[in-house]
Amino acid sequence: MLNGKTIAFLVAPEGVEQVELTEPWKAVKQAGGTPKLISTASGQIQAFNHLDKGDTFAVDDTVDNTDVASFDGLVLPGGVANPDFLRTVPQAVRFVRSFFDTGKPVAAICHASWTLVEADVVRGRTLTSWPSLQTDLRNAGATWVDRELVVSTDGPNTLVTSRKPDDLKAFCQAATDAFGA
Repeated sequence: MLNGKTIAFLVAPEGVEQVELTEPWKAVKQAGGTPKLISTASGQIQAFNHLDKGDTFAVDDTVDNTDVASFDGLVLPGGVANPDFLRTVPQAVRFVRSFFDTGKPVAAICHASWTLVEADVVRGRTLTSWPSLQTDLRNAGATWVDRELVVSTDGPNTLVTSRKPDDLKAFCQAATDAFGA
């Protein structure tokens, strides 16, 4: 259970895959945790259902105004545009890296591993992702595997990764387990 635990969900202002945001969000709430939407800008973010615009969601705080000490874990939802944008924002990359530096669990699905590559936190780790990222991950020093779920404890923290929306059930369970440990 996540009673009293706060989990950051880091997303770009536009381009997050909606189901990869909403399903883990629900799982955190159902486990008794408090999810917080963190972005690079205040206001609202625009989610997508693949290439079509989805819903908008209110941002709770920005990476400039928050600190990793406020959170017990981090979820990085995918979508192609979301991590591609985040990896170009130094404050977002530092925010992600700080979870690894402090040993806090991180869960990343689909294309979200691009942000992990930019944060230089995958070297020596085993993980999975959307298949098109495997070369990027290997070039960054990771061992990439094609599995529904990988829970990596071969680093400073627990890293939960999955490939795609079809993997969300396993991803959400493993993420909440890691956050509750």
